[in-house]
Amino acid sequence: MRRRQLLTLCLGTVVTSVAGACSASEPSPETPGLLARGTTLTTVKPTRQNIENRLSLNGKVTLNPVFGLEAPADGQVRYANVQPPTSTPTKPTRVATIYAGSQRHNVDVPAGSGFAGRLVDDRATVKAGMPIVSAKYAGYGIVADIDGAQAYKIAGALSSVKAQIAGGPGPFACTVLGTIAALPEGTVPEAPAPPTQPDPNGSVPSGGWRPDPQPQDPGSTSTGMRLVCIAPGDIKMINGASATVELVTASAANALVLPVEAVAGAQGKGKVDIVKPDGSKETRDVVLGLTDGKMVEIKSGLTGEETIAVPGPNLPLAPPEGGRDRGMPVMK
Repeated sequence: MRRRQLLTLCLGTVVTSVAGACSASEPSPETPGLLARGTTLTTVKPTRQNIENRLSLNGKVTLNPVFGLEAPADGQVRYANVQPPTSTPTKPTRVATIYAGSQRHNVDVPAGSGFAGRLVDDRATVKAGMPIVSAKYAGYGIVADIDGAQAYKIAGALSSVKAQIAGGPGPFACTVLGTIAALPEGTVPEAPAPPTQPDPNGSVPSGGWRPDPQPQDPGSTSTGMRLVCIAPGDIKMINGASATVELVTASAANALVLPVEAVAGAQGKGKVDIVKPDGSKETRDVVLGLTDGKMVEIKSGLTGEETIAVPGPNLPLAPPEGGRDRGMPVMK
């Protein structure tokens, strides 16, 4: 009996040892992860196509929008004595003239709009592009607010504007009225307050009436920059409806382009990884042009015959504030 117990114990020990050895020798499952930085997933060759740089703005359908007219030249402004119209003007209204030496430049409010006010003093010296007159369009327009950082891109793109009404008609060509420059304070009227009268006891009711605010310096601040455009006459407009306004800020024909994923950099300077026949990579500087969000123009740096790695190269991190890290490369 004792021999049988010893034999069983020995066999159990052997089995346990073998099982442990087998388990230790099995490869552990790997945890899925991201590929190492710089790993080339695919390659692409530059192609040629027409490309446009587009910019989208959020807008809203607005009844009787106010817009500004700018000075067409440097000089002295002299305003005309404009009488309030008795009906919607069907032809342009002369509202001011800019005198530049012996030359005169007229400023007219377009047909369909009325004169809304002077933005500078009579006989003031003005610069070309300065808003000097405000006008009010009689009807529906689309108004889009403009971020200050977008102003210079938009300024040269007002000839190609399209709009889309959310859940409604579009896209359609939208004719821009006036300038996008910010108008002096008070030229864009606020929505009227509800006609609730104050309580006889002196308390302020909840209907929205408040005592008149103190007058402010008319030259202290300005309204935000806005783009105002009008739709064709057959487009149905509903006041307050949301809209998207799209502008083509620049275009290039037959441009050399790459997918944006293949290029690192921005603001005119970039880098790409060129894959050589032996599989090695060479990082090359390129000059960037327009982008439509999918493709980017390569203005110089490539011939068009290269094979380009996707994704593009990793740009070095910026050096710490106050000096350059000696171990960190810096883009030139």
